[in-house]
Amino acid sequence: MDYFIGALKKYADFTGRARRKEYWMFMLIYLIIQVVLSVLGLNLVLMVLGLGLLVPSLSIGARRLHDTGRSGWWQLIYLVPLIGIIVMIVFLAQDSHDENDYGVNPKAGVPA
Repeated sequence: MDYFIGALKKYADFTGRARRKEYWMFMLIYLIIQVVLSVLGLNLVLMVLGLGLLVPSLSIGARRLHDTGRSGWWQLIYLVPLIGIIVMIVFLAQDSHDENDYGVNPKAGVPA
């Protein structure tokens, strides 16, 4: 839950880098919340939540792409049906690069 709250604290911060775990834990918790609200039939709440978490989702996605050495603008590839989602999953699942234009490696100093 700390990863989800941490992403919300960086609500519109499109700078820096996000580790793989931070990104995927945010998405997992977001997916669980969506499934629970959908099962409960709270579609209006689900739509409001989706709109409210649109910017944090984009910002953590941009930070994750920065960690792989890519620009956050790569998220526009989601607009390409099917191929865009596959390409983004590959990009987002890749390991962190060493220090790059977007900052130092967030894994630096963290024991594996």
